[in-house]
Amino acid sequence: MPVRYFKYDKPFRLENGEELPELTIAYHTFGKPKGDNTIWVCHALTANSDVADWWPHSVEQGRFLDPRRYFVVCANIIGSHYGSTGPLSVNPATGRPYYDTFPFITVRDMVAAHLLLADHLGIRRMRAIVGSSIGGFQAMEMALSRPGIAEKLVLIATAARSQPWAIAFNESQRMAIEADATYGRPEPDAGMKGMRVSRSIGLLSYRGSSAYNATQQENDTMYKVAGFRATTYQQYQGDKLCRRFDAYSYYRLTQAFDSHNVGRYRGGIESALGQIACPTLVVGISSDIIFPVSEQIYLYRHIPGARLHLISSPFGHDGFLVEHDKLNALLKPFLAD
Repeated sequence: MPVRYFKYDKPFRLENGEELPELTIAYHTFGKPKGDNTIWVCHALTANSDVADWWPHSVEQGRFLDPRRYFVVCANIIGSHYGSTGPLSVNPATGRPYYDTFPFITVRDMVAAHLLLADHLGIRRMRAIVGSSIGGFQAMEMALSRPGIAEKLVLIATAARSQPWAIAFNESQRMAIEADATYGRPEPDAGMKGMRVSRSIGLLSYRGSSAYNATQQENDTMYKVAGFRATTYQQYQGDKLCRRFDAYSYYRLTQAFDSHNVGRYRGGIESALGQIACPTLVVGISSDIIFPVSEQIYLYRHIPGARLHLISSPFGHDGFLVEHDKLNALLKPFLAD
């Protein structure tokens, strides 16, 4: 399905008090709207609005995002590289791209923008909101920002707030970008060498030792002293992100990640989670080190009537992208019930 764009030509006020003079949101839809059959998918850090592209075997007949049954919507978050207003967008006030002058944004800002899109599409009630990782942050915020908008909520490999462990990984990634002398220049490819290193740092947290030891193991280690698979894998992943993303967006999105705390101005985290009134499915990945299972147990204990399922996987946080059959077995009946 082709990408579509929603243009909001009024000032958009951010949580920090600043304003974006206008807003563009890129989004994809699959299937047709029929009553309350919308499933809103909130994507992770560097994904795009084409959920069928980045979430394998999800938007397919017989799967949990079956387009014959549901109207699936996924919108690109603001601050991103894939069509929504972000650092490479032109600032109407200057006629030039924002680059590093793009303002600090939070997860709540992302959700406020997406609720404008939901209103534009005439969506008042959804079958479900589904989010993984930072997408789970958005899903919680959407349910809390507009109570009653969703009949169900699915939170996968996520947490009620960003913990110091995750924030430290993000800061190390930003430090790598800042160490690139080109970062800060008014150029779309500034900071690329730094982002290459940054991504290799982030990937360690997404996969963890179990995934690396399973997928990057050497078959001829008896005489090998250099040229290891793990080395080339890190280089490849850094280069891969540089081909599809920009350092300014990556920097701002990791800051938005850090901002997440559902309890902010809601009387604390437990008070906020207690306000989630819709049936909620919480899914954890056994080997996830960025959002350990303890984070999902916490959600389960404090969201009224929540269900908890743990997926056994060696792929760490990225298990939500890899273990699509296990996810389908959990999500399909929950969404259809």
